[in-house]
Amino acid sequence: MRPETRANNVTTTMTLAKAITAGLDKVLQANERAILIGEDIGKLGGVYRITEGLQEKHGAHRVIDSPLGEAGIVGTCVGMALRGHRPMAEIQFDGFVFPAFSQITTQLAKMRTRSEGRIDMPVVIRIPYGGGIGSIEHHSESPEALFVHTAGLRVITPSNANDAYWMIQQAAQSQDPVIYFEPKRRYWLKGEVDTENPALDAFKAQVIRPGEDATIVAYGPLVPVALAAAEAALEDGRSVEVIDLRSLSPIDFDTITESVQKTGRLIVTHEAPTFGGIGGEIAARISERAFMSLEAPVIRVGGFHMPYPISKVESQYLPDIDKLLEALDRSFAY
Repeated sequence: MRPETRANNVTTTMTLAKAITAGLDKVLQANERAILIGEDIGKLGGVYRITEGLQEKHGAHRVIDSPLGEAGIVGTCVGMALRGHRPMAEIQFDGFVFPAFSQITTQLAKMRTRSEGRIDMPVVIRIPYGGGIGSIEHHSESPEALFVHTAGLRVITPSNANDAYWMIQQAAQSQDPVIYFEPKRRYWLKGEVDTENPALDAFKAQVIRPGEDATIVAYGPLVPVALAAAEAALEDGRSVEVIDLRSLSPIDFDTITESVQKTGRLIVTHEAPTFGGIGGEIAARISERAFMSLEAPVIRVGGFHMPYPISKVESQYLPDIDKLLEALDRSFAY
């Protein structure tokens, strides 16, 4: 589609997937030290074709097809970073990251502290995550809380094409390691991308729908669900504010607190199980920060505390509009 030229920007309609591709292309153009590495990311362009065409354009020495071994991929990235490169690894599926978990949490996350601040780790780990694609075991995980709990890592996730385009570039500029979670069931979601004016800081939350009566905080794949629930809530005369968290570590508690001080009610939703999930941390912090503003307890809406189910019943596992509306009903019942 031909870009639409406006006052001081150029917007182009892209899918979220192709926005990441375009963002990676920009990273490779801007910094000759940037390197992509992962299984089948070169000639094939990755399972989801996110890196399609990048090896042909930038060369096999910068878009590297790795052996099948996640621990080796991340370990290689650590070594590359120590030698002054900016590696960006792709993990094919969320459930495949666990063989590399030790490298990420005991090496990548701790190198700066271990060196008393003398060594940077500008490494990005891209991980497609979440369910809703009808896939098999180990292909629909939501392991974000494990990485958020690990000090030394930054963790971000876009929910739309414009954020996907800019946040991958902002991640590549970080001197800290960044886990970049990509909501795989939203890869084909189209949106306008402003290729001239950067999006909000990747580590800040964003109010994407203003409201007065309640706040829903969501991130990644559930942001469209939260927006749809807010729209449906209008039928009951409820004005719901929606916040796209965007950054899971650090969390922008100031934006959430300001919203709750206005609305008095908070629903936090994510695909990952509610038990031990990020929603619990947000609920605790907001209870501390805005207790006198809350008209009801903070309510969490997430997955069940169980392994991700088979595809036939995943729709019963994943938070949907009805579950969010039911949570709003419970909140307003107080």
